[in-house]
Order: sequence, then structure tokens, then C-alpha cells
Amino acid sequence: MEETIETTREETSETKWYSLRVISGKERKIKERIELEVQRNKWDHVVRQILVPSEKVYKIRNGKKVILEKNMIPGYILVEAVAKKFTSEIVQGIAGMTNVIHFLGKNTPIPMQQSEANRMLGKVDQSQDEGEALIEPFIIGETVKIIDGPFKDFVGDIKEVNEEKKKLKVIVKIFGRGTEVELNFMQVEKQ
Repeated sequence: MEETIETTREETSETKWYSLRVISGKERKIKERIELEVQRNKWDHVVRQILVPSEKVYKIRNGKKVILEKNMIPGYILVEAVAKKFTSEIVQGIAGMTNVIHFLGKNTPIPMQQSEANRMLGKVDQSQDEGEALIEPFIIGETVKIIDGPFKDFVGDIKEVNEEKKKLKVIVKIFGRGTEVELNFMQVEKQ
């Protein structure tokens, strides 16, 4: 009984993260296929986790906030596996799948350094906590069209951007004079 408990502890401490190169744009589908393959072949005691590093971002389309998931490292999937049991059979099984290019290190996958893995995983966790970021940020001096509010259909230049409050100060020409107007991100669209 004690041996099995000890072995389990040893296995969890010996997991490493591996980079798997895949066709860009197909990361999510490949991840799902790998997970099915792992279950089907009962490799789940070796392959612990499959992750597509992504962050939530948003775009403003037609005055509406659209939330998207953006890959942090396009063309790569991270695979956590028990290093001692990550056999060539499992490596070949995953690497031989459609749209998978190869592991970093090809037939003998090179594990990521723990600091590198922690940094990547930390970024993923941080982006989940922060919520979303604007995919196309507003820039001072940029021209925008007001699509909502009393100044609808006016065009102006951004003077100030407040990312925290999601507000802009825009200079709009009214009767030939520049007037400063405070608007939220949802009230404008890029020209």
C-alpha cells in the first residue's frame, strides 16, 4: 500500500511540459483530438494535461463588444506528461496525428524549463483573472467616428485614452472649433 502512495507522489512531481508544434489556427481541434486519443489508448496516467495557451480579448464590432479567445503562441500546444513514462509509442501516437507537425526535439521531446513553463502557465492564469483586453487598442491621435450619444455621426481625434475606465477623450469640431467630449469605448468605432 505504501509503495503505491509513494509512486503516485513521485509521478506527479516528475511531470514536465512539452511544446507540440501544430498547424496554426487548428490548435483547439487538435487539442480535442489528442484528448480523445489519450482516453482511447488509456494514456491518461502519462499525459496529464493538454493546453492551448490563450487569452481573452475583445473587439468592438458595430458598437457591440465581441469577446474572442486569442492564442498566445499560435501554432503550439503545451502537453504535460510524466517524463519517465512518456514513451516513444505515446510520442509517435500524438506526433503522427493529422495537422500535428512534431514535438520540440522531434522523436525525443525536449521538456520546457520549469521557469519557462511557469511563465507561460502564469500568463494563461493571469489573463483568465484579468478578464479581457481590447484586441485593437485605441491610440492617441487616431480618428474615430462616434456611433452613439448626442454626438452620433461626428468624427474626431482621440486626445486621451483611459484603459481602466474604458473611456476616451475625443476632440470633435463643432462650428469650426475643437470641443473635448468624453465617451466610452462602446460609443465609438475606428475609422
